Amino acid sequence: MAKQVGLLIIFLTVTTFSFAQDFNVKIENEKQSTASKQVSTFIIEAPQLKTTKKIWLYLPKNYANSTKKYPVIYMHDAQNLFDAKTSYAGEWNVDEKLDSLNAQVIVVGIEHGNEKRIEELTPYKNPKYGGGNADKYLDFIVTTLKPEIDKKYRTKPTSKNTTLMGSSLGGLVSFYAIIKYPEVFGKAGVFSPSFWYSNDIYTYMEKSKKNKAKIYFLCGDKETEDNSMVLDLNKMEHLLNKNRCYCLNLNEKKIVKGGQHNEKLWRDGFVNAITWLGY
Repeated sequence: MAKQVGLLIIFLTVTTFSFAQDFNVKIENEKQSTASKQVSTFIIEAPQLKTTKKIWLYLPKNYANSTKKYPVIYMHDAQNLFDAKTSYAGEWNVDEKLDSLNAQVIVVGIEHGNEKRIEELTPYKNPKYGGGNADKYLDFIVTTLKPEIDKKYRTKPTSKNTTLMGSSLGGLVSFYAIIKYPEVFGKAGVFSPSFWYSNDIYTYMEKSKKNKAKIYFLCGDKETEDNSMVLDLNKMEHLLNKNRCYCLNLNEKKIVKGGQHNEKLWRDGFVNAITWLGY
């Protein structure tokens, strides 16, 4: 009898667990997509990374009915930009915000590589977290993805019309790219950059040639308990101002009171950033 009761308990436990798993999967699948009709996706080979990449594309509302050419913003972590269904902790509402502004810009979102995200978005290795494959990731954007976008869509391909934008590790790699490829990227949105990942990024900035890119910095004063995010950002801004005169007004810094390291901070700061950058 005891054996029968035990088997019954095991059966009920397994059945309940299985039901809960199926229920969670069903809820996930039933999540409604929030991406606007201006957003589409496609897959492209990324030989530099030995993989394929899913790309999200936003076209302005009047794109199909015009012949004009548009500037382009390239953004990292595409899963979090347009669609609540694919976002990790809330989307940026990029498409809705651009629609409301009637912004005349194309946005190209690059999905991160999941477990490869740290490798792709970091230019240097960290003793604890590894990484350091950003050069290959950026080579994919510069020599594979951007030429494809410029060929298939009506873009303004010059550096002054090409922006790179991201948050956290995406902010780090955006800043790194603006230094490494000044002939490709003329603007950057650098949100909550992970400059802590390696001190080599400061050395790279110090040794770089004079940079003329427009850069919008954003972070919150509550992102870290020791205020290191703000301190690191101030340190990099100081180096940037040594590289070029601050009087040129090529960089803008916004420190949000109470701002934390999350999608809300970046979502709320998106419009101000692209407005300052000229969109």
